[in-house]
Amino acid sequence: KKAQWVMFGDDVMGGLSKGKLSELKEEEISFYRLEGDVSTANNGGFIQFRTSVNLQGTSYEGIRIKVRGNNNKYFIHLRTGATVFPWDYYDISFETSNEWKNISLPFSGFKKSRRLLPSKINSSKIKSIGLVAYGKDFQAELDLASIELY
Repeated sequence: KKAQWVMFGDDVMGGLSKGKLSELKEEEISFYRLEGDVSTANNGGFIQFRTSVNLQGTSYEGIRIKVRGNNNKYFIHLRTGATVFPWDYYDISFETSNEWKNISLPFSGFKKSRRLLPSKINSSKIKSIGLVAYGKDFQAELDLASIELY
């Protein structure tokens, strides 16, 4: 089933980052590309693309992605029923290179953004998955060929 991805950036809160999301195909691989200019000016500093999920009580151990990028660090943000505020999420980082690679990210490795969030992620309560470029001023280019829960 194909996910419906939505791109947005820190302009929702006055930031100056600019990004775009494209659907591309190279040889036999179809993928999404998040690209843009991440700027920490004006309290900003992110662009991301996110999809909603409804796991209806199913339990998983983590997320597996097939990605490539421009030798930068990127993040996955998860939101659950417990992440009420926009700044609430669970995240984990991953490194990219210009070669496609498969990366498995166990939920036990995700960190919570706020002390009061539950420490453990209940995978059946995940509401959205986002791929995020943030944290520094840089030119982002992140390609996602596949994403799955395991």
